[in-house]
Amino acid sequence: MRRGWPAGALGDQLGTTDMAGTKNHDYHILEPDILPFLGSASAVTATSGGVLTMHDMAAGKYVLLVGFFGILFTMFQWWTKVVREANEGHHTPVVQLHLRYGMITFIASEVMFFVGWFWAFFDFSLFPSDLAEVVGGQWPPKAIEAVLDPFDLPLLNTLILLCSGTTVTWAHHSLIHGDRDGLKKGLWATIALGALFTCIQAYEYAHAPFAFGQNTYGSAFYMATGFHGFHVLVGTIFLIVCLKRAYNGDFTPKQHFGFEAAAWYWHFVDVVWLFLFVAIYVWGGWGHPIH
Repeated sequence: MRRGWPAGALGDQLGTTDMAGTKNHDYHILEPDILPFLGSASAVTATSGGVLTMHDMAAGKYVLLVGFFGILFTMFQWWTKVVREANEGHHTPVVQLHLRYGMITFIASEVMFFVGWFWAFFDFSLFPSDLAEVVGGQWPPKAIEAVLDPFDLPLLNTLILLCSGTTVTWAHHSLIHGDRDGLKKGLWATIALGALFTCIQAYEYAHAPFAFGQNTYGSAFYMATGFHGFHVLVGTIFLIVCLKRAYNGDFTPKQHFGFEAAAWYWHFVDVVWLFLFVAIYVWGGWGHPIH
């Protein structure tokens, strides 16, 4: 310690602890951990494996799998520690505020991710290429003989996601008011609706009258709706974890950011689907023969 500083003063300035080891700040200072390095190494391994696989190298897929499972292991261990820290009382109001900032920033980045796919779709549809024979200067492209009926399975999936937004809000309201039975029922209903959405979308893909990658319509359709379907799957897993924690008694009416983050993510998924339904299913194929 610098000469002339009173005992504990430097710790006060740095926001750590005093000489007696008493915590005098609202932040959670983490212990050194191997997980950030492991996650970075796994990401590099997975990326390298992907490059090797694309170049048809023999060991490429094995390197990719090692990196992929390393990432999954890192995620599992990391979030397990976050849950443990919350249960041990380390998530003070200041820490919870910063967790909210982080989740808001993450969802904002996801919004821009989907903006890119909408941008591509509207670029293809408003300015169809005259150079590509399969497009033929029209939208949907000349190669598309029929599109999906927006008021069949897509409309059903829209209603399912809207209902799931209601059930997750029911679960959140129940948690705030100390009704753990309502919390569990709301989560069960939301998870079931999310799984039903995924099954219907898989059936829709299996019977779609156009394939991926053969023209701009198929590429834009499957990339936008497929990534949304992936987000629904991730959100469903998110909610399953929350359900497990609810049965463990982890959440309280005043401290439940893990569930709140899952609810935010689920509502984001709902809103994105509404834009997809209107823009891609309804407007994007309007007036074209339906399958």
